[in-house]
Amino acid sequence: MQSITASPMALLIPAFLFVILLIVFVHEMGHYLVGRWSGIRIMTFSFGFGPELAGFIDKHGTRWKLSAIPLGGYVRFYGDADAASTPDFDALAALPESERQKTFLGAKLWKRAATVAAGPIANFILAIVILSGIFMAYGKSVTDPVVSEVRAGSAAETAGIKPGDVLLTIDGSKVETFDDVRRYVSVRPGIAMQIGVRRGGEELTLPITPLLTEITDRFGNKMEMGIIGILTDKSAGNMRIVHLSPMAAVGEAVRETGNIVTGTFDYIANLISGRMKADQLGGPIKVAQTSGQIATLGFVALLHLAAVLSVSIGLLNLMPIPVLDGGHLMFYAVEALRGKPVGEAAQGIAYRIGMALVLSLMIFATWNDITSLIG
Repeated sequence: MQSITASPMALLIPAFLFVILLIVFVHEMGHYLVGRWSGIRIMTFSFGFGPELAGFIDKHGTRWKLSAIPLGGYVRFYGDADAASTPDFDALAALPESERQKTFLGAKLWKRAATVAAGPIANFILAIVILSGIFMAYGKSVTDPVVSEVRAGSAAETAGIKPGDVLLTIDGSKVETFDDVRRYVSVRPGIAMQIGVRRGGEELTLPITPLLTEITDRFGNKMEMGIIGILTDKSAGNMRIVHLSPMAAVGEAVRETGNIVTGTFDYIANLISGRMKADQLGGPIKVAQTSGQIATLGFVALLHLAAVLSVSIGLLNLMPIPVLDGGHLMFYAVEALRGKPVGEAAQGIAYRIGMALVLSLMIFATWNDITSLIG
């Protein structure tokens, strides 16, 4: 893979815009396509928020526009009061039935749910498409789970792991590559687990507890993760590139997407339990900085970052918080159980609470970004 010689700062803005606009476009296109298919009129398709910079109206009456703040985007449906798809109940009440059927709120429950869910689903599909393309074009780097070195004073040394051991299982799950172990332990600091190894002709099961360790990546970014202190090398691990058929590439991409999802949930569980600090949560500044850094490694690396962020944004939008897609789906679940929509007053209060939560999260993440830059 050929690297790009430009500096991270020079690539920061174009790389950030590429990643964000790609993810936003696919997410909102999911809403748009399913909404159109459901017979809901689309008023606006916006890249970004804030004042409009440029735009046009298509033959269906949809305003496509580029807005000044490229930190997201939205689709506004007929009958929505704002970009967060808050229903305009007064305007809806004044519409004749023939027009009301074209609004989002006037659509059948399953059509509304499908339209809302289509955005996050599109993010997962984007990740699978990107990863499949990478695996088909460049193959997948594979390293056998063979230990070449055990760090002194590490959890692995305490557990009795030795160079030459072949890692077989971890907490009962089969280990196929060295990365399987790294991925599993990195999000489980301080959690006791069992690791199965083969040493010569003998199979052993050893108790081990990953240590929470601060590491520094090649760009100088610091992060915390669980470490057990084992290494492999090119010879011991038989490091190689495996070229995958289209079907195998898609399967591997689905598996990798699932790993990102479970890793995200594991990180959230660590935050709740206090095993990890929340200062690793990043906002737009961190995303921009990371995009510029990764872009120096090449376009394929930037595409891989886009896949990871696409899954993260899909998961974020599925959180059951009003104003997010997951909040809307929560309302529809309640509506399905009650047989009628949630009341206007309750929705209004919920949307205000949801907006406060989202803004608080954005402020906290941005604060983390700023402190990491000046720290």
